Amino acid sequence: MFAEAAEAPAVVARLLSAERETLAALGADLRHRPPLSLLTVARGSSDHAAHYMAYLVMARLGRLVTSLPMSLVTLYQSRLVCDGLVALAFSQSGQSPDLVAPLRYFGEHGARTVAFVNDAASPLALAARQAVPLHAGPETSVAATKSYIAQLVAGAALAAAWQRDDAVFTTALDALPTSLDAAWALDWSAAVEALRDAERLYVIGRGTGLPVAMEAALKFKEVCGIQAEAYSGAEVQHGPMALVGDGFPMLVFAPRGPAQPGLLELAAQMRARGARVLLAAPPGTPDAELPLVPAGQEDLDPIPMVQSFYRMVEALARARGLDPDRPRHLAKVTRTQ
Repeated sequence: MFAEAAEAPAVVARLLSAERETLAALGADLRHRPPLSLLTVARGSSDHAAHYMAYLVMARLGRLVTSLPMSLVTLYQSRLVCDGLVALAFSQSGQSPDLVAPLRYFGEHGARTVAFVNDAASPLALAARQAVPLHAGPETSVAATKSYIAQLVAGAALAAAWQRDDAVFTTALDALPTSLDAAWALDWSAAVEALRDAERLYVIGRGTGLPVAMEAALKFKEVCGIQAEAYSGAEVQHGPMALVGDGFPMLVFAPRGPAQPGLLELAAQMRARGARVLLAAPPGTPDAELPLVPAGQEDLDPIPMVQSFYRMVEALARARGLDPDRPRHLAKVTRTQ
């Protein structure tokens, strides 16, 4: 896990170089033939990456994006209307039947289908009308790292190609390998010490940072054996707040952007309630123990943020006496129906 996560800067550079023309063509097609509806097809870490792409598309292009419940196709055989549909699948292995079947169904009924997948010869890639390889290389760790970051970047690059007129965003995408290198070097050891004996925690984000909070909660479960739940900074203030008391651990991701003021206020409120708040925020932010590297554009800040998290969570697993490369009950490829 450690070695593969460290490869992320090189993976991103390779992806952006190799697929620049493909992504530009996809963006042009979306401009010339605007979809009537968009949906994502994904599971696990890949679903979190799809969530990030969907947020960018909705925020920057004003197009609503739906996440598909795969059982509509695989179990209920629903006759979904595909006219004007664009279906975007995200996967590392491209092996799971409940991703392949919906994408094949949509393609057979007239939808435009695209698979962002690390294995370009996988069933998912073959089921799509177009596959965009992630260029992450072999990923043997059960916990996905570099392939997740590649999916984040691919989704952001698609949004940029579709929008086309934001030069700052496009330039910042090209600079991501440098940001990822800097993020990998950051010291997040405070989180290792604070969470060494934790049994449960909340991971908080909002906006473009929420998909990273979702991914972080999954990794805490997978490699650290911690019952972690991800919430938006707004949602946690409803029912989940009832569990927060003295010493309750919370990791709050507060990168730049419109959501940051509310997240910083929430962190302060939770400290006042006695919670053990670990605040990840840009240098100079009051009470931030975990520094963040800003990308060249704030919508991209979650990408180096998760790179810093990956190094920390791998170290936390080892500090808890666990092997992050061999999480119990899990396999690299999960084939669900």
